Amino acid sequence: MDGERPRWWIYRGTGEPLRDTTLGALLPPPPPWRAFQGGPVVARPPDDPEETARRLGGHRPAGYSPAFARREADLVNAALMLRRPLLVSGRPGTGKSSLAYRISRELRLGRVLRWHITSRTTLQRGLYEYDAIGRVQDTAALRAAAGDTPAGTDGGEPGAAPPDIGDYIQLGPLGTALLPYDEPRVLLIDELDKSDLDLANDLLSVFEDGTFTIPELRRARRRNPVVRVQTDDPEGEAAIAAGVVKCRAFPIVVMTSNSEREFPAAFLRRCLLLQMPEPGDDDLASMVAAHFGADVAEQWGGTLIAQFLKRSRERGGLSIDQLLNSFYLAASSPSRDDEALLNLTEAIWHRLDGTGPAVRPE
Repeated sequence: MDGERPRWWIYRGTGEPLRDTTLGALLPPPPPWRAFQGGPVVARPPDDPEETARRLGGHRPAGYSPAFARREADLVNAALMLRRPLLVSGRPGTGKSSLAYRISRELRLGRVLRWHITSRTTLQRGLYEYDAIGRVQDTAALRAAAGDTPAGTDGGEPGAAPPDIGDYIQLGPLGTALLPYDEPRVLLIDELDKSDLDLANDLLSVFEDGTFTIPELRRARRRNPVVRVQTDDPEGEAAIAAGVVKCRAFPIVVMTSNSEREFPAAFLRRCLLLQMPEPGDDDLASMVAAHFGADVAEQWGGTLIAQFLKRSRERGGLSIDQLLNSFYLAASSPSRDDEALLNLTEAIWHRLDGTGPAVRPE
């Protein structure tokens, strides 16, 4: 099977991490129009095996049919080669978000940066946040403790220096992904279609230029040419020169959409598009085995999966999470009781479209 894969594939979708090599050693240079030269180089990100295991399960990763798995790998590799974002669309619960974690685990790219989108999300929140009020309050407290007066009130200069501005700036998931790493970060932008209408357009220039400016640091660049700020990683820090962040390796951006709205043509033109299919029996069995092992999948698979697919058709589509919840209960049951378990799953397999009761009345 491995010999049938195209030679230009780097991501293979097998779930097996790269061995004796790195993505940086395998990835060809970018197209000239997608080359970035940011610096200084930031240290490799931390790993997050607990989050990866929680998202993917502790066994071999789940997969769809061979035909779809090949298309998925084609598009992931094309996104790698072209340094372009990947927009993954499909019904809720079809495993769109897990793709980012599978890419990161297989290519050994460390912790996935996750930006969850709501109707109130703005581009700046994804790039960075500046706690101006906190800095003013801390400055006032320091000056009060030193017995100083604010500049301009009595003609004198304050004696207590304000706190370092870098302590009040934290990069968001998108801003952290655009730091100058040697190898690309994996950024998951989850549920993009929940955003304000302008967010997709706002992302265009960032995706095209691979850079953004922090005005608060830009204004202070003469006094503080290099400032260390917090990143979206736990305990993470990075040095920002002259208030400008510019990537070196364009991040692997996986954006998910529940197909609830259309995006601007200019935005779609800069993305690669992947449509997730509806999972079938074999796909669901593979996903269950990934989380619980082959024994549990074999013992309960036929009963629960067939009933789940039936209920999914009746109730307008159910989530894979709902199936996994029922398998967890089945695996935890001290004795096999199909009828009792199926009755319990009626409460778990409720509709997701907001219509109908969560549990059918007696």
